[in-house]
Amino acid sequence: MYTNQTPPPNPGFMAETSEYMKEQHQEILLGKEEGLDVSLYSNPEFNWLQMEQIRMGIKDKVDTSQYADPSYSYETMKQIRLSFYSSKDLTPYLDRGFVDDELEQIRLALEDQLPIDKWLSDDMYVQQIYEIRIGLYEDLDVSLYANSRYNWMQMREIRLGLEKKLQVSVYANYLFSHWQMKEIRLGLEAGLDVSSYARLMFSGTDMKEKRQCLLKQKTEKHTSPTAPGLDLQSLTKKEFSIFVEDNGNKAYAFITWIPGNMVTENDIHEALKARGIVIGIKHDAISDMIKKRRMNEKILIAEGTPAETGKDGWFEFFVRLDLPRIPAPLPDGGVDYVNIEAFEMVEEGEKIAVYHPAQKGMDGQNIFGEVLHAGMGVEKKPLKGVGFQIAPDGVTYLSRLNGKFEYQNGRIVITNMIVVREDVTAVTGKLEVDGSVYVIGSVFSGGYIVAAGDIIIEHNVETAKLVAGGNVMIKKGSCSKNDCFIEAKGEVSGSFFEAANINAGGNVRANYIMNSVINTFGKVIVSGSKGMLLGGKTCAVMGVDTYNLGNKSHLKTYLEVGRNALYDKKLAMFEAQREQILEQLSMLEQRWNKILQSLPPDKEQAAQLIQKLNAAIVTKDHELADLDADISKLANVTDQNMKAVIVRGNAYEGSSIEISSFKYMLPSNVSRIVFKLRNNTVVMLKL
Repeated sequence: MYTNQTPPPNPGFMAETSEYMKEQHQEILLGKEEGLDVSLYSNPEFNWLQMEQIRMGIKDKVDTSQYADPSYSYETMKQIRLSFYSSKDLTPYLDRGFVDDELEQIRLALEDQLPIDKWLSDDMYVQQIYEIRIGLYEDLDVSLYANSRYNWMQMREIRLGLEKKLQVSVYANYLFSHWQMKEIRLGLEAGLDVSSYARLMFSGTDMKEKRQCLLKQKTEKHTSPTAPGLDLQSLTKKEFSIFVEDNGNKAYAFITWIPGNMVTENDIHEALKARGIVIGIKHDAISDMIKKRRMNEKILIAEGTPAETGKDGWFEFFVRLDLPRIPAPLPDGGVDYVNIEAFEMVEEGEKIAVYHPAQKGMDGQNIFGEVLHAGMGVEKKPLKGVGFQIAPDGVTYLSRLNGKFEYQNGRIVITNMIVVREDVTAVTGKLEVDGSVYVIGSVFSGGYIVAAGDIIIEHNVETAKLVAGGNVMIKKGSCSKNDCFIEAKGEVSGSFFEAANINAGGNVRANYIMNSVINTFGKVIVSGSKGMLLGGKTCAVMGVDTYNLGNKSHLKTYLEVGRNALYDKKLAMFEAQREQILEQLSMLEQRWNKILQSLPPDKEQAAQLIQKLNAAIVTKDHELADLDADISKLANVTDQNMKAVIVRGNAYEGSSIEISSFKYMLPSNVSRIVFKLRNNTVVMLKL
């Protein structure tokens, strides 16, 4: 626990003191030789490996402040540094507790644009994440094993089966050990009927014995007779086996080493002919096997041509889907809200996408000359969403209006957007839009905008009122005299907010917030080494993450986080909704009992009535379960373990922090600190 004492200042360059090991000293010397600012890592709390990662980051001009933290291992530092090169943000995964090699697997998946988030759970470790990443990379159906109840070895067995297009459902049972899974997989690969041993009652050893027994039964041995009248049994034995595997797609030869075993190429060819194997015979492999007397070795001697599954259906988009959801970082660690492209505009009738149907694949042939029919590629379901129509050709998607295009979770969402190409003022009048609003200029005194969707302001906001059903983004920021009012059901973001009144359902993000009144059910996040949350009152249910809190002048800064008045209001709303649903359920059940006592004589009518009433009860049960989940989630994000307030730079004397109604006033300045609730007391922990 951190005490209420001012921490000692960061040490300067002390390479000659005993605090530095030889390797640390070497890293600092290397930095100086490269002309770098070594003060960023000249700290004995960093080991030499951590110093190396910071030095490499400074050299490559990345924001090292994001990972120059002694609490991070050097491997974690490395992955954060590498993520900058591909513009991937690992912060959400750090917050979830992933570290070191786990972050590497996540970063590699993100760089390959694989949907790793869909399958990732917080309790997974590196080998499990690796198996999921490889499966996604190979375009396998990872839903069959991307579950933390499988250990990584079980995941691997299922993935290997998917790679070979086996029916993995036979063994994709987490109660099977990976040894059992392996024996079942090997049996499927050999074309065996594994149903006789793919049972939980058999151990892995038992399964192996049964698999080998089945394989032996499947093997046919061929012995060529000697010439009549000659007894050359001991000198001219011709013992070999032909194995047919992979559902008739491959044939292997195995020549047993015994004295006098003299198998010829002709023997092999005759055996293949007798078995009806006529396609894909590898003459060179047979010749090599005989000439080099490769005995006791399983050699592939015939291979069919596999059928190639047709190409899956796919959508070709004519609008950008890769607009950055996260603004680019600035050199000081802040966020570049000014240059972010927040949305894509489309016009009425504009072609958005074209669907290319699945194609038929190419037929193959097994070693017996039988045709292997290729399957069609998988068709994709039509796109869902709003604001578009499908052309008569059935594959072309067209916009139905001029508006903002978004592609969210596989859905097209085109909403009306008004583009205002001038400043909004009192003269402009009230602007009320059933959609989104994009103001290319600024919003000055008297400006008033109400939008069902998002509000995006290219420049500044002064005295104004903004109300959005979605998000509000003010690229350059807002400055007023406490008469700027911003309300959003989603996030509110901007370069800075000064003397603003903000109510938000989501997070509030900025590089600087001063003398503002903020109420949000999300977090307040202030980025960058110059970022500051100063003055005013901030009420944030899910916490505060800022670089600096307050200032040297000890300007009063008030924070309320966790189970505050906003939390109580939300909880009361949930409870009222719950009572309403329970009342509706009670009425439905009363009606159910009443109907059962006097059912209509018409059986079909009675069945329809019961079915309709039962569906209504089930629907209400689902609503109640969803509401209880929301109540539980609200309680979980505000429990005593939450990092209620994170200060990555300095927290100054005079700041007041209230966590779930428990108050704490900073008596002195502190640095790099976390405030949280422990045993109904606000405590400080070193970050």
